[in-house]
Amino acid sequence: MAVFRSFLFAPGNHARRVEKALTLGADAIILDLEDACPIDEKAAARAVVVEALQRPRRCLGYVRVNPITTEFGYGDIIAVVRPGVDGVVLPKIETPDQLRTADWLVAQIEREQRLPIGGIDLMPIIETGPGVANVHAIAQAGTRVRRLAFGAGDYTFDMDIAWSRDELEFLPARSALALASRTARLEPPIDTVWVDLQDKEGFSASAKRVRALGFQGKLCIHPDQVPVVNAAFTPTEEQVARARAVVEAFEKAEAQGSASIQLNGQFIDYPIVYQARRVLATMERVSAGGRGLPETSTAR
Repeated sequence: MAVFRSFLFAPGNHARRVEKALTLGADAIILDLEDACPIDEKAAARAVVVEALQRPRRCLGYVRVNPITTEFGYGDIIAVVRPGVDGVVLPKIETPDQLRTADWLVAQIEREQRLPIGGIDLMPIIETGPGVANVHAIAQAGTRVRRLAFGAGDYTFDMDIAWSRDELEFLPARSALALASRTARLEPPIDTVWVDLQDKEGFSASAKRVRALGFQGKLCIHPDQVPVVNAAFTPTEEQVARARAVVEAFEKAEAQGSASIQLNGQFIDYPIVYQARRVLATMERVSAGGRGLPETSTAR
């Protein structure tokens, strides 16, 4: 299973920036045909991002297409579902039918391109009031989607709210995504970007905050953000040591017929042990490289 801590955006129309983004240590890159790509260059950038993702690389490679409700969305999907592309990011998804339509379209192109059906990952971004309101239905739409993402930039515009440093205004939306993901048995969601590049402390706090809310990673818009995010979503040495101690002590007690113990004054039973095992499993994936690359990926 892959580790999805950091997704780094790069503008799809800048070949050199795309090439650099592939080397910056993110778990995945997102080559952008939407907000970071000028309107006049969107169509031409499609071939650029596909060619870039067909080169050898060490991270997963996604393309963010334009919303399927725009004049560019259909053409983007038609052009980028190709060998070497690991996933497509779908912005501004507001209804289950939008997601099902995109899923159906990708499947038809996979068939035409002789790709494994369902092999291209789809990650919808929930970034409007209607999207948040419908997030449970979107999560349970019956598509190939494995995880949702939250987009605060468009959400603040759509809702006409201020983006504060402590981001308390996003708590209901983030909680809705986390709960919808769990209810639909999806992976934990991916959180929004942080736009104040000068406020490194605020960014680090944001990453830790959403980790505590049940998110598994965060979108990044600058290379310097990648190590901060990777650290926030990687268990610390202290957490790993604690998890090992919990598992070892409980397994020993369980072998002696006990399913509840105390360890350094803390009560330990199965839920605590399951959480400790999750910490160790996460660390094992991170230590192994964590890419979890699909067979169709050209990443190396």
